[in-house]
Amino acid sequence: MAEQNGTIGYSENGELAVPDRPTIPFIEGDGIGPDIWKAAKMVLEAAVKTAYGDSRTLQWKEVLAGEKAFNKAGSWLPEEALEAIRTYRVAIKGPLTTPVGKGFRSVNVRLRQALDLYACVRPVTYIHGVPSPMSRPDEVDMVVFRENTEDVYMGLEWEAGSPMAGKLIDLVRQEEGTRIRSDSGIGLKPISKTGTRRLVRKAIQYALDHGRKGVTIVHKGNIMKYTEGAFRKWGYELAQEEFSDRIITEDELFKKHDGRLPEDRLLLKDRIADAMFQQILLRPADYEVLAMPNLNGDYMSDALAAMVGGLGMAPGANIGDSVAVFEATHGTAPKYAGLDKVNPGSLILSGAMMLDYLGWSEAAEALRSSIVRTIGEKTVTYDLARQMEGATEVKCSEFAEAMIRLM
Repeated sequence: MAEQNGTIGYSENGELAVPDRPTIPFIEGDGIGPDIWKAAKMVLEAAVKTAYGDSRTLQWKEVLAGEKAFNKAGSWLPEEALEAIRTYRVAIKGPLTTPVGKGFRSVNVRLRQALDLYACVRPVTYIHGVPSPMSRPDEVDMVVFRENTEDVYMGLEWEAGSPMAGKLIDLVRQEEGTRIRSDSGIGLKPISKTGTRRLVRKAIQYALDHGRKGVTIVHKGNIMKYTEGAFRKWGYELAQEEFSDRIITEDELFKKHDGRLPEDRLLLKDRIADAMFQQILLRPADYEVLAMPNLNGDYMSDALAAMVGGLGMAPGANIGDSVAVFEATHGTAPKYAGLDKVNPGSLILSGAMMLDYLGWSEAAEALRSSIVRTIGEKTVTYDLARQMEGATEVKCSEFAEAMIRLM
């Protein structure tokens, strides 16, 4: 049950139980994080008030991660932050710094693994008026389910010349007869049956719950047969075991139904990853929900975001079985930090996903309708203004204020 102190709980039938004043931990983020968080917070509070008056409110609890945590507590991801998110179950965060090629591992990855947030959920849909490189961006309406805890993102890699890299090179030569160059860095790519099944389960259940007509498993199984090929195999097995009365495979569709999808069935198909990049460009309307391993999902979700205007308008969430963290999907853009300049759309739309997750759909709709109106009036931040004829360029905070006026 939901507790009086604002903690989100679960009902007896396993559904989320949300109090009228839930406590939501937030992480400002690094670089531009404080700017976009301030804007998102204003819009989220206004959306809740618009939908529910004073009967519901969001209570915020700051937790530290990233540079702010390191400067104050000497840790990039303090245990206190993880414990707060576990306790309150739903959190929202800005972007966190990740160095390239050296230094500490990604705080974002550590957060997902520590809380077992195994599904990275990235809805990608076009908002009319946003500049896009596509001729028909309105045909893009997909939700990516990216496995979040396995694959090469587990961080199982060793530097060239290190003792562990040498041991693995020797082991492969001795056991398999395959010679790897001695100056190679070595990485491992674990993909498990457990991780695959729960990710595909969540993707199929989402499609059924939201009236979507198809789920596509995206993989590179023609080359990586025992990792990504197994992801495909285990995904189909899960679907047959748990959803046999609700799904139909592409093979069955043409053999038994002349290519016509029965009204009461969900189409399950698969595509090889490189071919899928062509498909999202050439035939985006044919795809609705995509399920894929970690690295493929990273590439694919960013490519899709570019098709509808870029990461500045791309929301995302990391969801497990009992905890969910909603986040901006772009980087920290440190050169713009503190300038009140950048587009807060990604974090604002991630906040709308959070409202949906809480069951506050009226507030989420108020927020989404407002951002559509604001962009429709060409009141936008610099990244969109420089691509839109007749646009009024506004600051990050002014974009939020415009949204609130139009809510």
